[in-house]
Amino acid sequence: MASFVEIGAAISPLVIVAILLIGFLWPAERAMPVAWVVAGVAAFVIWDMPVDWITAASIRGGLAAIEILWIVFGALVLLYTLMNSGAVDRINEGFASISEDRRVQIVLLAFFVATFIEGVAGFGTPAAVVAPLLLALGFPALAAVIAALIGHAIATVFGAVGTPIIVGYQQPLESVEPEIVAEGMSVAGYSASAAGWAAVFNGLLGILMPLFAVGMITYFFGEQRSLAPIWGVLPLCLFSGAAFAVPYMLTAWFIGPELPSLFAAMVGGAIVVAVLRAGYLEPSDTWTFPPRNEWPEYWVGTIEPGSDETTADGSGSMSLLRAWSPYVVLVIVLIGTRVIEPVADTLQGGPIATVSTPIGDFSFGPIIEWSGILGTELSGAVEWAYVPGTWLLLSALIAIPIFSMNSEDIVDAWREAGSKIISPLIALVFVIAMVEIMLETNAHVQAGVTAAEATPDGSMIVILADATAATIGPAYPMIAPIVGALGAFIAGSITVSNITFSAFQFEVARSLDMPTQILVGAQSVGGAIGNVIAIHNVIAALATVGLVGKTGRVIRLNLIPVAYYLIAGGILATVSVYLFPAVF
Repeated sequence: MASFVEIGAAISPLVIVAILLIGFLWPAERAMPVAWVVAGVAAFVIWDMPVDWITAASIRGGLAAIEILWIVFGALVLLYTLMNSGAVDRINEGFASISEDRRVQIVLLAFFVATFIEGVAGFGTPAAVVAPLLLALGFPALAAVIAALIGHAIATVFGAVGTPIIVGYQQPLESVEPEIVAEGMSVAGYSASAAGWAAVFNGLLGILMPLFAVGMITYFFGEQRSLAPIWGVLPLCLFSGAAFAVPYMLTAWFIGPELPSLFAAMVGGAIVVAVLRAGYLEPSDTWTFPPRNEWPEYWVGTIEPGSDETTADGSGSMSLLRAWSPYVVLVIVLIGTRVIEPVADTLQGGPIATVSTPIGDFSFGPIIEWSGILGTELSGAVEWAYVPGTWLLLSALIAIPIFSMNSEDIVDAWREAGSKIISPLIALVFVIAMVEIMLETNAHVQAGVTAAEATPDGSMIVILADATAATIGPAYPMIAPIVGALGAFIAGSITVSNITFSAFQFEVARSLDMPTQILVGAQSVGGAIGNVIAIHNVIAALATVGLVGKTGRVIRLNLIPVAYYLIAGGILATVSVYLFPAVF
């Protein structure tokens, strides 16, 4: 086992992140550069990692960040295009017109619309969009935020068209590619398999999430603190959870990580709406909030519930089919580029041109790759043609003539999307650069640059994994989801949590001789529910409804569904490890 100094050095970047983000409430764009510096210093001093290797690992992280931001930018352009056209409000109105019962509205909006937006945009967008929609319907601001945060949790596993898996799993797991290849799989294949099991775990747990969202609102925002109102919508909540979970799991296994959240929200939402319109599962009584004059002051902010400040003009005359059409185009294009092999192969094809320079070889084509970065053995790439960002932008462009948008609204959508990625750009570049240093702190030894006896036996991540395995031992599967949740809570993103800890979970599983896919899948269980209490997600959602200073209250209340998810997720992981290991 590593020495205390080595373990302390390995964990130091994560400790700094926790102290700065939680203790000092620094924004991620300030905290992550500091953590990157700490990781670099630890790598240089303790691991004897040369400066060019530290820089190369950081550049590799920067390339991965570009790929993520390309997806995020495309997702935000599409979202703001539809918001400016009135399509998002029309979609919301279509759901809200089905029932005046607040419990039903929570299921339709806080669950189905929020999970749909998570599948399209991710990165904290669902709560920031759905909370003001609920507020416009007359929900207390605090209730709107809590419902929106809880409702979209299950969908965050696959986030914005698969980003937490495509980038969050694949990129860090490349550091353990030899071990994965030894199991007879590629990194992409392994990531897809682990994501399939993550979908199973989260699908089973997520069936109860509509019930939790409704229960939290009826208990804490009803005339009397009681769970009795949930019985009237228990069948609807369970049916809705199952209607989402089944296509969610099937899509993850048989199509890929890009579409589970998006497809499940569309299919499940359509099924539930059809059932409600047919007169089934509608509660016999109508539940609503107490009279407005009885609401405590902390329920509301600067925007009055039921006002039109959050609603765009011009959506009333739009048909629902027209409002949904850009998303339908997106789903068709994504399925086509993933399922049709010649198309998928072309989009992931070899280089068209290669340029050799003293700082590495640059390949240009559907994949832009920098190999031999700064003369090291590290490489990085951006799959610009295959990743969903390109197809999100295409869908946004197709939406322009569909909605007959004017140039002012188009420019505003692109400008708004661009402004929203500035803070994530800084945070993502430095957090992924930090993680790459932690993953590659032993790469220079394997390349023969530094003598093995002069450095710790393994990278920072391996050192931490071995220490964790030795300390917790056979009980670790119960802890695995908590690790993922802490990552999402600290960083505010399941993608960043996966980037930080998926290789860690893999190494712990190997140290304990447990099925690696189970623990990597359990990582996403925690990462998903951690978004519900992620500090900057909560702050952003509160800001959209005019509430300030209620972050702690939201986090404390949301710890209730978080506790259920982590305990049940730990039990699922433990049962899978010890009773069904052969399946994996």
